[in-house]
Amino acid sequence: MKRFEAKTLEEACQKAAQEFNCLVTELVYDIVQYPKKGFLGLFKKNAIIVATLKSTPEVPKTQEQEQVAESSKDDESQELATQLQEKSEVVDNFFNESKEEESRLTITAPELEEKIKKLMSHSCFDIDTVEVDIEDGTAYVFIDGDDAALLIGKEGYRYNALSYILFNWINVEYGLYLKLEIAQFLASQQEMIKNQLQPVVEHVEREGWGRTRELNGILVQIALEYLRERFPNKYVAIKRSKNGERYIVINEFNKK
Repeated sequence: MKRFEAKTLEEACQKAAQEFNCLVTELVYDIVQYPKKGFLGLFKKNAIIVATLKSTPEVPKTQEQEQVAESSKDDESQELATQLQEKSEVVDNFFNESKEEESRLTITAPELEEKIKKLMSHSCFDIDTVEVDIEDGTAYVFIDGDDAALLIGKEGYRYNALSYILFNWINVEYGLYLKLEIAQFLASQQEMIKNQLQPVVEHVEREGWGRTRELNGILVQIALEYLRERFPNKYVAIKRSKNGERYIVINEFNKK
């Protein structure tokens, strides 16, 4: 079996037919990957198949040929078993190599920066600055421009959406975590939440436990990171109220 890749399944099958010098209907193939159009040029995937020729139909044998075939039956069976084993090893090696290639997928900061610039160029927002740095398994992305405030949105809802999209792409493709900053929005939110959490911090220091008010959007994650850094030896976790809003509790590990 051989591996063939093209933009569509039809093209992949045609490549296989050309390779084996046969009609497409004479092929036996398995689809390894279906093609995907992707989004704004990202996540695009080609069709991938593994293919071989169908076995040719048997021609009726004469009595003499049948006798010869019978006498060599054991040899043919052994040869067939060997071929099947080799074919199985080829397929197994193909999938193992594919997995290894996926696990080795890497990207540099300039390459990721160009991809994000291309993504933002297709949006309706006026963004003129995209900077990326990669350190300790995290992609630090800074975005700015005349429409930065619009990109953040009311209460950071657009910021949350963009951060979610970028994280799911970057983490799946390259195994990186994401830290997104848009026009100092994240820094200002971090400073604001620290001030708001000061009474909670004082209560925890005095009583050993505490909880925040209900928080929305990115504030939940910012507060969680700050409180875990502030109280590394305590249980700090997000909880949900009866109405579905999120808040953070801080207490001892045996009092969750």
